Amino acid sequence: MRRFPARLRSELLTSAYPELTRKSDFERRMRLTKRIIDALSPSATDTFVWDSETRGFGLRVKPSGKKTYFLQYRNKQGRSRRLALGPHGVLTPDEARSMAIIRLAEVKHGEDPATSRRATRRAAKMTTLCDRYLKEHAEPHKKASSVKEDKRLIENRIRPPLGTLSVESVTRADILKLQHSLSKTPYEANRAVALLSKAFNLAEAWGLRPDGTNPTRHVKRFPEKKREGFLDRDELSSLGEALREAERLGEVHPIPITGLRLLLLTGCRVSEVLAFEWSLIDWEAGTIRLPDSKTGPKTIHLGLPALDVLSNIKRQGRYVLTAVLDHKKPLSLHTLEKAWSSIRKRAKLDGFRLHDLRHTFASWAVMGGQSLPITGALLGHSEPQTTQRYAHLANEKLREAANDITGRLALALITANSS
Repeated sequence: MRRFPARLRSELLTSAYPELTRKSDFERRMRLTKRIIDALSPSATDTFVWDSETRGFGLRVKPSGKKTYFLQYRNKQGRSRRLALGPHGVLTPDEARSMAIIRLAEVKHGEDPATSRRATRRAAKMTTLCDRYLKEHAEPHKKASSVKEDKRLIENRIRPPLGTLSVESVTRADILKLQHSLSKTPYEANRAVALLSKAFNLAEAWGLRPDGTNPTRHVKRFPEKKREGFLDRDELSSLGEALREAERLGEVHPIPITGLRLLLLTGCRVSEVLAFEWSLIDWEAGTIRLPDSKTGPKTIHLGLPALDVLSNIKRQGRYVLTAVLDHKKPLSLHTLEKAWSSIRKRAKLDGFRLHDLRHTFASWAVMGGQSLPITGALLGHSEPQTTQRYAHLANEKLREAANDITGRLALALITANSS
């Protein structure tokens, strides 16, 4: 078998692989497999490992340890181009090799994949990324209510300042500027940055930005304080009086007043109460079985006061709480919020939100001695950590019990000594 002289072999390799300039590089030619790639260790500089099977296909190992597949080729003008194919771990060696072969076929027909990708990146606008995010991520994978909120954030907060920019040109400074413009509404600012973080991750996966360039990285979110307001005994008394008075005077329609009572007596989310249907109620078992909720299918266990409220509602359609003017439709959130605003003002409960009626149900459950798991089950929490926000109330109840027990024990000791 004829062997090429070392000098000629070096020249041939250099011609085929222009990035190879050191002897150690020439030695790093092998069929790339997962076992070999996983065993590679980073060095002080970038290391290139070339596949012996597919011309121009290789792996780049950065000093940080990140491993990325790439294709090195010459376009029809003879200029060297390097095209990133994707990170190891996301792609297998065989998947990356197949991608390289497809790109090489494009090169053979006169195309320039690296230049085309850069042109695509420059052409893609943020408004297009937002639309694609909604269509290909939000709508297939998120709840309808979450999609609605994403659309609101995009239309009101993201598209106006960023929509005309190219996806590739958006910088961390742009994100910080947007965040600062929303500093008076920190919760909304954080939701907008979180949405953009996911959108830019998808942009990298779709080839609209280079890997690892998400501009939301290292953008510190605004601190959020958990809002856990709940009504104490006096405030509940004021609320009850306000509901009865508004109903007696006809200031608020009976349907939203009933909705407010059900929110408090079931501990349900607003969206769940608005979705109550008569066909979902099991009167004998005392439950409502919702086919869908924020955490999936949910069984709501109804106490006797809640069942009493339901039994006194006049049935006027499919929904328990119907729209005031069209009983074929469910009560709207806007109508319920408007009623709550009026009732809250009459009861002098400024600052309390509709959602705080759910917090009140949970807080009174824990303060009444119910365990956190039981309370979480009644609320429909999918994660135990969610119910932990009420743990301090359980601790207060335990402290009261400890004071009671130790007080009686101490009194018994004193009585014993006296006798």
